[in-house]
Amino acid sequence: MTDHPRIPLAGVIGSPIAHSRSPILHNYWLKRYGIKGHYIPMDIAQADMAEALRMLPKLGFVGLNVTIPHKESVIALADIVTDRAALIGAANTLIFRSDGKIHADNTDGSGFVANLRQNAPDWQPKSGPAMVFGAGGAARAVVAALIEVGVPEIRITNRTRARAEALRSDFGAKLTVVDWVQSAHCLDDVATVVNTTALGMVGKPEFNVSLAELNPAALVNDLVYTPIQTELLTHAAERGCQTVDGLGMLLHQAAPGFERWFGQRPEVDEDTRDTVMGL
Repeated sequence: MTDHPRIPLAGVIGSPIAHSRSPILHNYWLKRYGIKGHYIPMDIAQADMAEALRMLPKLGFVGLNVTIPHKESVIALADIVTDRAALIGAANTLIFRSDGKIHADNTDGSGFVANLRQNAPDWQPKSGPAMVFGAGGAARAVVAALIEVGVPEIRITNRTRARAEALRSDFGAKLTVVDWVQSAHCLDDVATVVNTTALGMVGKPEFNVSLAELNPAALVNDLVYTPIQTELLTHAAERGCQTVDGLGMLLHQAAPGFERWFGQRPEVDEDTRDTVMGL
């Protein structure tokens, strides 16, 4: 009788999930590094989450990525929650430990910063205020990361002001809430602009905030990556701004989970980017 080692499995859970590019990314890395493993997309309903998290480790899963709408709810189902995941109130990476415990982390913020460091190496976060559009889970991760790297002031604007006020309440005095209709007039001195909303994404309304007063020295980052070149990035480039698209954040936030699950820190390079883009 031959004793076969168990092949590690990982995956991404969400609903819907068919659009996710994470399986392309992780299976590319598995092949690239010659690792025997598989990464699987799973559409799991909210009502089935607790049962799924109990069952998947028994089937050989070593961890998961988590996307909409489960990022917040998995926090309550985890045994161990990192400080940053607790602060953000959401997790995007789960590790099924050998002792049976579920470890929840959030790597969105570190992925966001790594993307800017890689694609805008001259970016100086301490050089001036940041403007963040949106107040959802992605915005919370971005705000936490901006505070960590020393941005002196963060202006938050959201179409529903109450959500922006909630961020200020949670993250403190570095945050200033700006009315959405006034946001175009608060861009003249910013050093960093980040769109965390779905505006500009394929199938969504365009990002319609005027950039007429945008500081030409600002770095502009759009978390949207479908399309890669959004209208926001196009208009910002026309103003003379340096721009960074959102695909790199997807790639960099995935690397820590892959390393924990499969024991190899993957490289985020042009080949990785081209593969995920389907080039």
